[in-house]
Amino acid sequence: MAKTFSVTKMHIDVPLHYCPGCTHGIVERLVCECIEELGIQDRTIAIPGVGCSGIAVAYYNVDAHNPSHGRALAVATGTKRALPDRIVFTYQGDGDLAGIGMCESVHAVARGEKLTTIFINNMIYGMTGGQVSPTTLLGQKCTTAVNGRDPDVNGYPVHVSEMMSQLMGAYYVERVAVNNTKNILRAKKAIKKAFQNQIDGKGFNLIEVLASCPTNWHMTPCQAMDYIDETAKFYPLGVYRDRDSEEGSARPK
Repeated sequence: MAKTFSVTKMHIDVPLHYCPGCTHGIVERLVCECIEELGIQDRTIAIPGVGCSGIAVAYYNVDAHNPSHGRALAVATGTKRALPDRIVFTYQGDGDLAGIGMCESVHAVARGEKLTTIFINNMIYGMTGGQVSPTTLLGQKCTTAVNGRDPDVNGYPVHVSEMMSQLMGAYYVERVAVNNTKNILRAKKAIKKAFQNQIDGKGFNLIEVLASCPTNWHMTPCQAMDYIDETAKFYPLGVYRDRDSEEGSARPK
């Protein structure tokens, strides 16, 4: 019988540490498949953030190192400028990229650093116990907002793709999800394009992925997948910036 499906060589074959139903594993596989298909594994450097995303160094079969919390894009900038022939990408959660690392994130985009960022937005601090994150939805319950996020107390959620797409250094910005087959295929296409743009020397590329956190959402894995559809009503999927075609149907006018 012909073999039609196998594990990508770019993903180290070890048990995953993620909670059941967590979609980090899906996104990591997509990233690894894209690296393998593009043939860039020998010159790729992964810079995961801190938190659940930081575990990725155990799974990516490429050179990788962990920066301090929030500093992934600062380290990625230095790495890419020192080694411009390398393909450098960050893999960050919402607390890492949009919270403690927001300064580094905004200015890396504004400078148009030739990088690729995979931004995992599960709208909560996962590893540290389920606190409010910069992208937590209004009314969403967390350990630091037991009655739900209140804008008078916790402020309003940050729309990262909408904000980053307005900066002149942004080359390609798209928000995707990984809760069903159609969305997973679309997410892979977006991730692959973001890597291809860097190969071609094009500016900053950001792929935001709406992901699940069943443990801290207090849901079953199936419920969490359905909930991603609800979050997409607040964080609409789509292309926010694509300078190849100046497409941006989801961008604010």
